[in-house]
Amino acid sequence: MRIHVKTAMAVGLAALAFLVTACGSTPTTPPASSDTAATAADTGTTATDTSTSAAAPVTMTFWHNGTGDKSQAYWQDVIHAFEAQYPNVTIDIQVVQNEDLDGKLQTAMQAGTPPDIFLQRGGGKLQDMINAGMVADITSAVSDDIKTNMAAALGLNTIDGKIYAMPMSFQPEGLWYNQDLFTQAGITTNPTDMTSFNAAVASLKAAGIAPIALGAQDAWPAAHWFYSFALRECSQDVVQSLTAAGQDLSDACWLKAIQDVKDLADTKPFNNNFLSTVAQQGAASSAGLVANGQAAMELMGAWEPGVIGDLTPDKNPLPSLRFFPFPAVDGGQGDPTAMMAGSDGYSCSSKAPEPECTDFLNFIGQKTWVEQYATAYTTMPARTDASEVVTDQALQGATQAYSNAKYVALWFDTSLGQDVGNAVNQQIVNLLAGKTDPAGALAAMQAALKAG
Repeated sequence: MRIHVKTAMAVGLAALAFLVTACGSTPTTPPASSDTAATAADTGTTATDTSTSAAAPVTMTFWHNGTGDKSQAYWQDVIHAFEAQYPNVTIDIQVVQNEDLDGKLQTAMQAGTPPDIFLQRGGGKLQDMINAGMVADITSAVSDDIKTNMAAALGLNTIDGKIYAMPMSFQPEGLWYNQDLFTQAGITTNPTDMTSFNAAVASLKAAGIAPIALGAQDAWPAAHWFYSFALRECSQDVVQSLTAAGQDLSDACWLKAIQDVKDLADTKPFNNNFLSTVAQQGAASSAGLVANGQAAMELMGAWEPGVIGDLTPDKNPLPSLRFFPFPAVDGGQGDPTAMMAGSDGYSCSSKAPEPECTDFLNFIGQKTWVEQYATAYTTMPARTDASEVVTDQALQGATQAYSNAKYVALWFDTSLGQDVGNAVNQQIVNLLAGKTDPAGALAAMQAALKAG
């Protein structure tokens, strides 16, 4: 498979524009985690010499959000291999549920006790960590191989020309759906605009199928409907200005995007009790509803196939899972191919032992481990030379849409930072709960932006 990826990233406080052409090469068979020599050969790196064993003992803490069996096994394999190559280093893992991770990190950083290695979202959240002096600048330590093969993904973790995290995946957003349920409802063509999307919702409801799974208790899944509508209603310049200096929501397109969310909600497309449903934890979560055939589709990033695969009865990928981009809106000023996206990256805290911490980031950024990460998480790899590892049909659909996107915008709550982003998200939940109207939600968002 040969993939050409064209992206221009709007990335919070580090607006980026670049053109990347990615030509996939056939990946080698991943080595066993204990075979460090093979790992080094595969990536063109040199295994650490035996003098490492005489180095002083170092222990590092590592927080990640891989709660699935495959992702946890992946990190155990990585750390086993790394510790074999660096025998003086011990890495203690703590698995943190995704929805709890940002808050837990913020608390640890405010207390001055961050983990040595942790999942990084980028954008304004990263900027907050930089401002607090709690994240390490790894620019000079990143290998040339990684800088060449991860140029686009590294951009999502770069602020003011400095790299602060090692990316492992790209995660474009769109609608993930159960093709069997679409067929059952008589839907033969993927929706491309809101007219056909609303028709699909009506067909699913008529067939007794919940059209859209939504875990609004976690707030951000509800807010992502606003984000994606905004990409359709607002021009690229207006979208990018949201996270630039003097950010505001004065353009009329923002109110239109919030109204779009309200109009969709008025058709009652979501699962029962969506306001009290969580997003990704267990069979009763929104992802679980899709995994078990109780809802037809969900708006999510490219981690969705992996999450759903962990929630099916046999804990295997859902074979009928497919993908289509967010629909166009009538009269919108935005490009109909634009996508929301993010990247899973991993950072070292400014208090982490060095060079051991950045050695670990360079280690996981090797082609073999990025490929295995994409397989374990069922997601899209951050390295352009690892594209052929994507064999899942739904992910291939997302990859194609991503390659056609005029530009990709980082999640607004990530771009805006923890506190402002959470406030924006909550207003969409309030809208869906009937606690405010579109104008009230917009005013509250504006107030949060000014206060932030």
